[in-house]
Amino acid sequence: MAERAAIVTGGSSGIGLAIAGVLGEEGHGLTLAARRAEKLEEAAEGLREAGFEVNAVSGNLADEAVVQEVVGSHRERFGRLDVLVNNAGVGVGAAVGDIEAKRVDLQLGVNLRSLILFYRECAELLRAAGDEHRRALVVNMSSISGKSGQPWLSVYSATKAAVVGFTQAMHKELGGDGIKNTALCPAFVDTPMTDFVKDHVKPEDMIQVSDIAETVRVLLKMSPACVVPEIQFVRPGEAL
Repeated sequence: MAERAAIVTGGSSGIGLAIAGVLGEEGHGLTLAARRAEKLEEAAEGLREAGFEVNAVSGNLADEAVVQEVVGSHRERFGRLDVLVNNAGVGVGAAVGDIEAKRVDLQLGVNLRSLILFYRECAELLRAAGDEHRRALVVNMSSISGKSGQPWLSVYSATKAAVVGFTQAMHKELGGDGIKNTALCPAFVDTPMTDFVKDHVKPEDMIQVSDIAETVRVLLKMSPACVVPEIQFVRPGEAL
């Protein structure tokens, strides 16, 4: 049984999978959660082959029952939670006059509601880890568009701004319990989610998933006295 344990949502590919790899290297047992079961199991098996202990739970992470299933499965498997990574997210672009309610609900559900519910369900486990070593960590995936709203990505930008605000609130509410809270705000990262813009920005000119994942490694190693509430990732010369 691993001495530390982590939950990573949206862990089947991209940033989430890269972060899971770093957490595995740092000695954490892993629970991965994502919507597509086949893709998730493929990612989990790859991590197992690397020598990591991996639990996988698939489902719609905007569904309260699925969130509870993920956390319950993790608790049963590992009995503790030192790191929670709220990475699952979805973006749907549209001009304001073309916004569809179902796509608003989708982005609110995955990007924000899921994150809030994971905090609620994980609070007891995180407090126990914080009481033990004062270095429990929650990493919330926001976006640079959460810092400066973007046209045609208005709903996505709004959800990611809310992620920053909720992270700030949790920093104030849970910091005294030894739980650190950090919002990550990257610009375009080379993942399938940014395929729509790769005609204009080459993948090799984008931020890499390893840039995000290695930042999580740094956060893990910081002393209990140091909290980094937010990190922005931009390309050279990119406007802030």
